[in-house]
Amino acid sequence: MSRLKTGFDFSTTAADVLQGINLEGKTMIVTGGASGIGIETVRALAAAGAAVTIAARRPDAAEAAAADLRKATGNAAITVEPLDVADLSSVRRFVTAWNRPVDALINNAGIMALPELQRTGEGREMQFATNYLGHFALTLGLYPWLKAAGKARIVSVASSGTLWSPVLWDDMDFRFMPYHPIVAYGQSKTACILLSVGIARKWAEDGITSNALNPGAIATNLQRHTGGLKTPEPFRKTPEQGAANSVLLAASPLLDGISGRYFDNCNEAEVVAERSEQPAGAVPPYAVDPQNADRLWAMAEAMLAEAR
Repeated sequence: MSRLKTGFDFSTTAADVLQGINLEGKTMIVTGGASGIGIETVRALAAAGAAVTIAARRPDAAEAAAADLRKATGNAAITVEPLDVADLSSVRRFVTAWNRPVDALINNAGIMALPELQRTGEGREMQFATNYLGHFALTLGLYPWLKAAGKARIVSVASSGTLWSPVLWDDMDFRFMPYHPIVAYGQSKTACILLSVGIARKWAEDGITSNALNPGAIATNLQRHTGGLKTPEPFRKTPEQGAANSVLLAASPLLDGISGRYFDNCNEAEVVAERSEQPAGAVPPYAVDPQNADRLWAMAEAMLAEAR
């Protein structure tokens, strides 16, 4: 299987990807869509005509952002719903209240490098719970509405951090290993990619496709625990450029029928044997391994069952 190349690149913006594309009649959800690359993802999708729901942990702040986006895009169909993906009860409430087909689900919300070990009420390490497990629960809960859309797409925002750690199968919650903020982050982002691989294997007959992405190095609130963005200037992107990958996977005709892949700089990444100093366009084999995807899916289902 050859790597998919789109003609877009590092400097492409979300608006560039959707130029000439009409998304009227499409319904999309963006978690964490009120800040960072999330807000630019919402902006581009709404400007192309989609009805977009911002699923946000702080709905009041998100509503202020949504008001600005409605004015900027001329699209009144930008709404806000409360959702804390680290809280499985919040995910259940969101899913229970949802009542219409979903053409694209963009699992965008995330946290990075918490300096101290934190766990959820269910005992899950917080980065794994926020970046992956809550989105897994959300995706499973919305499955009937994704299927109802006909050709729905699911987008998982991952990171080059996947090159820092595989899934720690025997100690995901750091109950024995010393906690390391970057290792925990890397594990969670590897899991995000494996979610897309799993969906591609399990839901293809339903017309649902799923891909993951690295948005690139963008200065946002995500780096508040790392002392700011450390990436050298030539490798940094604007939020508009970072969102290009998300809207490409969510809405571009170039991705019709494409599923279970990982994208960087708007092109499919290369599977590499080891991490380089500036690992753009690379993904480790453990993050796209079908057996790993199946194993994680089964473990995540068991975690959700335990949490009920």
